[in-house]
Amino acid sequence: MTIRTQVAIIGSGPAGLLLGQLLFKAGIDNIVVDRVSKEHILGRIRAGVLEEGTAGLMDQAGVGARLQLENLPHDGFDLVFDNEVHRIDLFNLTGGKRVHVYGQTEMTQDLMDAREAENLTTFYDAQNVFPHDIDGESPYLTFEKDGTSHRIDCDFIAGCDGFHGICRKVVADNGMQTFEKVYPFGWLGLLSDVPPVHEELIYVNHSLGFALCSQRSKTRSRYYVQCAVSENVEDWTADMFWDELRRRLPDEAAQKVITGPALEMSIAPLCSVVSEPMRFGRLFLAGDAAHIVPPTGAKGLNLAASDVHYLFEAFREHYADNSTAGIDDYSRRALLRVWNAERFSWWMTSVMHRFPDMSTFDRRIQRSEFYQLTHSQAASTALAENYVGLPY
Repeated sequence: MTIRTQVAIIGSGPAGLLLGQLLFKAGIDNIVVDRVSKEHILGRIRAGVLEEGTAGLMDQAGVGARLQLENLPHDGFDLVFDNEVHRIDLFNLTGGKRVHVYGQTEMTQDLMDAREAENLTTFYDAQNVFPHDIDGESPYLTFEKDGTSHRIDCDFIAGCDGFHGICRKVVADNGMQTFEKVYPFGWLGLLSDVPPVHEELIYVNHSLGFALCSQRSKTRSRYYVQCAVSENVEDWTADMFWDELRRRLPDEAAQKVITGPALEMSIAPLCSVVSEPMRFGRLFLAGDAAHIVPPTGAKGLNLAASDVHYLFEAFREHYADNSTAGIDDYSRRALLRVWNAERFSWWMTSVMHRFPDMSTFDRRIQRSEFYQLTHSQAASTALAENYVGLPY
């Protein structure tokens, strides 16, 4: 079975679906293909802090109504060093900008619903997905679905299929250069249907290690504690987690923690990865297929969204204006923002965590960073501007 489209999108996470919806709104035909099921995608526990740019793209794609209705706007967050609390006032430091707490699963559901409502072609559970002739004028995809072989002829291929997807593998030996930093710890995360301990996020640097109080809604909380990469989630119970979290929080916050059963517990290793370039002929990488950031700066999903912005604008310009300028400049523009976000995420991770080989000098440097944030509006403004998201 052979079909034709303008843009073939591999991957139906938020990046692939958002790109597909933006293209549809611009009158550009597209097909989405994914190797896993809808249920698998919606079952993944992911990010929940959206920059205003990401929320704006959802509006531009025509799928932002529920986000605008249900999201929790956050005008700031707390930083805690050894029980000393300092609030970063995002709204006032950035001239009225904020972040929006709205789960990635909810964002993905909104995009899936919109795609189904328009009867746009999507293939889930596709086996042996493979892009061909990406360096030629006529790229195409092949895959198998329910025992039938399929081929999609297209103008361009968007690789939104993550770090372990086929697109990254196909171009790995085609001039890709990868830069990587692996951190010597992970995050043990717990999701529970309990009210958040605080109306805003709390980032904690404690002698026992980092902790984060986050949330997905007014009744669902997401908490994290730093742990060794060698630990196994099976060695933890929910009660053990709650005890460890309270030990790391300031006394006032610890007393407000409401505990409950764990809907999900997992350990995520932390790393920074950037692969260059992000364009290989007529195949374009976006999101985790090209880069990974530690979650400390809340940049993973938002970087994928900014990639989508640049890629959508490049495709729109190609079809509307018969220009290749955006396509030719996609990798440079996307990577400029990627590296800025990587720097910020690395800095946040370095300041907020306890490293196994940390010296007393290193600890004093962390304290000095905190002093700068509490005594310098310029330092706090720089943090706030990066946290709410640099402009596209």
